[in-house]
Amino acid sequence: MEGRLVYANNNDNWEHQDVTQNGIVQPLLTDLYQITMAYAYWKSGKTGDTAVFDLFFRQNPFQGEFTIFAGLDECLKFLQNFHYSNSDIAYLKATLPPSIEEDFFVFLQRLNVNDVTVYAIEEGSVAFPKVPLMRVEGPLIIVQLLETTLLTLVNYASLMATNAARYRMVAGKNVSLLEFGLRRAQGPDGGLSASKYAYVGGFDGTSNVLAGKMYNIPVKGTHAHAYITSFSDIGDLQHKVAKTQKSSLIDDLSEMMSVQRIVHWTDLSGSDHRSDSLMMSRKMLVDRNTGQERDLLALSIEWRGKIAGLLDTLVDAASDGELAALISYAIAFPDGFMALVDTYDVKKSGLLNFCAVALALNELGYRAVGIRIDSGDLAYLSNKARECFVKIGNKYNIPWFAQLQIVASNDINEETILSLNEQGHKIDCFGIGTHLVTCQRQPALGCVYKLVEVNGVPRIKLSQDVGKVTMPGRKDAYRLYGADGHALIDLMQRSIEPPPQAGERVLCRHPFQESKRAYVIPTSVEALYKVYWQNGKVCQPQPSLKEVRDRVRASLQTLRQDHKRNLNPTPYKVAVSDCLYNFIHDLWLQNAPIGELS
Repeated sequence: MEGRLVYANNNDNWEHQDVTQNGIVQPLLTDLYQITMAYAYWKSGKTGDTAVFDLFFRQNPFQGEFTIFAGLDECLKFLQNFHYSNSDIAYLKATLPPSIEEDFFVFLQRLNVNDVTVYAIEEGSVAFPKVPLMRVEGPLIIVQLLETTLLTLVNYASLMATNAARYRMVAGKNVSLLEFGLRRAQGPDGGLSASKYAYVGGFDGTSNVLAGKMYNIPVKGTHAHAYITSFSDIGDLQHKVAKTQKSSLIDDLSEMMSVQRIVHWTDLSGSDHRSDSLMMSRKMLVDRNTGQERDLLALSIEWRGKIAGLLDTLVDAASDGELAALISYAIAFPDGFMALVDTYDVKKSGLLNFCAVALALNELGYRAVGIRIDSGDLAYLSNKARECFVKIGNKYNIPWFAQLQIVASNDINEETILSLNEQGHKIDCFGIGTHLVTCQRQPALGCVYKLVEVNGVPRIKLSQDVGKVTMPGRKDAYRLYGADGHALIDLMQRSIEPPPQAGERVLCRHPFQESKRAYVIPTSVEALYKVYWQNGKVCQPQPSLKEVRDRVRASLQTLRQDHKRNLNPTPYKVAVSDCLYNFIHDLWLQNAPIGELS
């Protein structure tokens, strides 16, 4: 199972299953009250009771009008591995009150989810408030025990995928997005989930290497400011080897790194240096045109002198340490030279040094990739950088130079990107970390898991806050589409009702406001639920992460633009059938206490 996170329950001898899953996702990843309720159910003789629970959310996140459903795949993996191990039972015996009967622990250890059925919306689909994302049916005790784990697997995944999709929409389809948030995420599991669901939501890659390995997500990255500041001057490109070392070591080094005896050299300031030491050159690169090693440092210095005037800057203002660092990095990655240029000053130093090294690489048959800017006025600096690249491309007849990539990464959020769009930035790629992975605009989605039926009898939860009143009974959901292909409305109805049909008029009602109702004649109808788990196994082919990502894009295209806009989006309508409306309100009246005035 190398390269996988597999189900591992403490130190028990588990037979490994071919299911990739985070090892901490197990039955004990739950709230204590699920276990105590299970005991109370068991003690009350409810082991034969059946129940239906709805998993849904009440409000779209980020002041938007859509949510992306994600996490279903992880829920199914959890069900595939559901089992209380010996060490789980031992822990519960030590944790729960001593009055708990021994037979209850025997009952827990024998539990499985073979009698559970899960209906769900397709992962990666747009979803809306109050429409259940999942409907979980089965023995009451068992489906109750699943609550917290299913919620933790769906809540953050859906929130993260939605956040990423919003970034994708504001950035536009022609700009790349990279997730850079591991160091700011809520722990390693939060970091892995963020990388996974950012990709689902539309990001193009991640800096998280483990996420790349686990989920086959493209991994991207360059270097940090520390790499630049670790070089102080051009002399750092030479590494001295003392004469007193054994000649055999020198011979070995000579073969490996072309050791030269340096007797005289001159630095950029013009100072002379003499040394009897042996020095290994860190400035040579093979010329692809000739196959011979050439001095990248000398070429870069020459190019820096040529283009300083063209870029309206001075050689003396540029950092020699930065130049040395860029040359070193270019030698390490001549075909992937992406440089951070804001360590000292983008205009006066970073751009000049980068362009000099990029032109030297070009002379040797290599193409630089581009730059990253991590501070300052990103719109202004990206325009100045593009201007420099175009000037050089035109001056030296290097067409691709004008198209060098510009990456920006500086605590970017949705509003930053919208502002940069208004300012006409020239950024090709955003690297986004903190605001993306922590979902700073809204840290939780708020999915809930509510009992709606026991032993075939509908149940309703009432509240003085109408938004928290549940919709009782077993329900199905449908998406009704108009002639233009856009979704018009989501309709919930009792499972005993016949499904709506294309071309037939349907009365759609607001679940709680009597006067809000409308007839809809859909051009097409989509049944939202499929059976994903039944008889102890997964019932649907599980899509790859890329297929889920493609589903997000396709599903978002079914929404009108006014539902997706960043500012004041048009609310998407969610309705109930006339039959379900009357059923809800009849049950409401039956269960609501009658007040008395005196």
